Amino acid sequence: MPLNPKALGEALDEDLTLHTTLCRRDAPAFQKVCRSSDDLVVACTQESRLFTELSEQTEGAVSLDVRPIRFVNIRETGGWGREAAQATPKMAALLAAARLPDAEPVPTVTYKSAGRLLIIGALEDTERAAALVADVLDVTLFATGGAGMQARRFPVIAGDLPQVRGWLGAFDVQWTTRNPIDLDLCTRCNACVAACPEDAIGLDYQIDMGRCQSHRACVKACEAVGAINFQRAPQSHSEKFDLVLDLRPSVAGPPQDRRHPLGGPGAARVGGQYGPAFSQHAHPQGYVHLPGGLTDAAAMQALIQLRDLVGEFEKPKFFTYKQKICAHSRNETVGCNACVEICSALAISSDVKRNQIVVNPNLCVGCGACTTVCPTGALSYAYPRASEQGVKLRTLLATYAKAGGQHAALLLHSQEAGAALIHDLGRAAVLDKTVRGVPARVIPLPLWHTASVGLDVWLTAFAYGASQVWVLVTGEEAPQYRAALAEQMAVAQAIVSGLGYSGQHFQLIEARDARDLMALDAALTQAPAQGVKRRASFAVQAEKRATVELAIDHLLQDSAAHPQRAKAGEALALPAASLLGTIAVNKDTCTLCLSCVSACPASALQDNTERPQLRFIEKNCVQCGLCASTCPENAITLTPRLLLSEQRKQLRVLNEAKPYQCIRCSKPFGTLKGIEVMLGKLAGHAMFQGPALERLKMCGDCRVVDIYSNPGETRIGDV
Repeated sequence: MPLNPKALGEALDEDLTLHTTLCRRDAPAFQKVCRSSDDLVVACTQESRLFTELSEQTEGAVSLDVRPIRFVNIRETGGWGREAAQATPKMAALLAAARLPDAEPVPTVTYKSAGRLLIIGALEDTERAAALVADVLDVTLFATGGAGMQARRFPVIAGDLPQVRGWLGAFDVQWTTRNPIDLDLCTRCNACVAACPEDAIGLDYQIDMGRCQSHRACVKACEAVGAINFQRAPQSHSEKFDLVLDLRPSVAGPPQDRRHPLGGPGAARVGGQYGPAFSQHAHPQGYVHLPGGLTDAAAMQALIQLRDLVGEFEKPKFFTYKQKICAHSRNETVGCNACVEICSALAISSDVKRNQIVVNPNLCVGCGACTTVCPTGALSYAYPRASEQGVKLRTLLATYAKAGGQHAALLLHSQEAGAALIHDLGRAAVLDKTVRGVPARVIPLPLWHTASVGLDVWLTAFAYGASQVWVLVTGEEAPQYRAALAEQMAVAQAIVSGLGYSGQHFQLIEARDARDLMALDAALTQAPAQGVKRRASFAVQAEKRATVELAIDHLLQDSAAHPQRAKAGEALALPAASLLGTIAVNKDTCTLCLSCVSACPASALQDNTERPQLRFIEKNCVQCGLCASTCPENAITLTPRLLLSEQRKQLRVLNEAKPYQCIRCSKPFGTLKGIEVMLGKLAGHAMFQGPALERLKMCGDCRVVDIYSNPGETRIGDV
């Protein structure tokens, strides 16, 4: 791997020494550095275990708790590619990003598990699985048929299992027993099995009522034990478990009920059979589904995972929620529903009565897709925070440019499957000369999940100097995530293309496994797109909309085509999924009731305290649609676009009307059209005749005076 310590040192402002076998012959040099309290970055992930052990065994070394070692891969990500000799700027960028501090701590979500495991499936399969984990877990079996062993080693329950809800340490399992055989009383003597003339009783010790002809020979055979009773009424049961292992095959069924805060019903029933307890893409913590049973390729890993899930566990609370700017609902009217619809863990539900959404942190898996599609930033990703992600982007791209790199392409990928594909591509570049490897201008950036970043991050990266931003999807993402990413990429591309930047700047790249390496290799060799002339210096803000506006402002200033188009008052048409746009008001039907103003969560719509006006700030509009769904006259339509002139930041009047003056004191108190519409609707009503109808033409004060001064008005004392 070609390394240029002088060029790397200049880019990183450090004096670097080149070592060829730091993990072998040059290990003393590493041990010497371990005694220093300075930040320590090792540009090798392959030998991370060895370096960690060397540090722990070095006398006088700084404790890893005080000064951890940061590992970064510069070999497979570029050092082994065909363009390795030109990869110095990228290596410098990766090393600079590795020096950044870890993300600030966030609140955590705690799970407590005592190891109570429920295994669901055919009796023989559940017993085999139980035997592998029973030494550390308290196992209960839920039989869905099959044939069990003669010896009853584990508690067995059976019946209809319509739902399982919950998460690690808190699964709520409800079932109903309807079978005549009580499994608690059954001794498995097999007398009933032998006595049944229809062979309706299997070795799961349950009666197939479809085959039973009511001979009741089984009742007589079980007379001494009394485990069989055809008169027993169905009974409902409920029990708590910490873990669930589901061995049932997948069954296509109706979609989950997204309204339930714990993730909807636990199973879909098709043709009398229940499918897995959870059919959503992201399963709750503590739930494992093996549709192929113990023959499933992931079976052994799953069983090992379950064995370790005893005790207390923590995970970051990946999101923050600000109800004040949430566009989900106002006055029990639903507007934006993007986060509820996209969540693959069914962790988000609607609470329309409280005008908010509810996120269950125990079900949240931290994918961040909800924060990506949220138009206002009411849901934001917390680990890492937006500001921390922005610092990493700026560090990567600024160091790359400082080291002489040009036309940087940012490749966002997941830190598991995505990283593995990139490493495989780098290794293939050494073994197969037809493989180019990761190009010198492509900078890989691992994310917790590829769906956790969206329009604000992509536009910021472009403004910071990235020629292109690519997202590598590997099949681990939920299908709706890929659709949402593609929609937002279309918006981002429409913005930069409309501002005159040529080329394809934003793209999804799909690669599932090693068979797709050649396609991935070809995709990464795309020609550079036109970037900005001047790199941005703004900091990513905590508020998503603020970051989007900063990025757009920079691009507007940098674009050569912008001044003339802005002067002409042009606007860029954007796709329907855009979170930028304007609204149009039908002045013929709008009565200026201003219900849309109170519904707007982003203060894009405003009234005027001096006169009847509906005013609008286009920059604030998030295209949530609450104004349109709230308007009683259906007078509002949404138009996604980006206005290029400064008018998008200024108040402008969408509609105004002549004020209606009180017939008693002449004070304006409403709009002429609004009062006329009200009078027309109430003119035929029995309660609004004569003086009562005239009273509607008065302001609030005069209306009260008229009621008490009118001698013909009926009073309670007259009754």
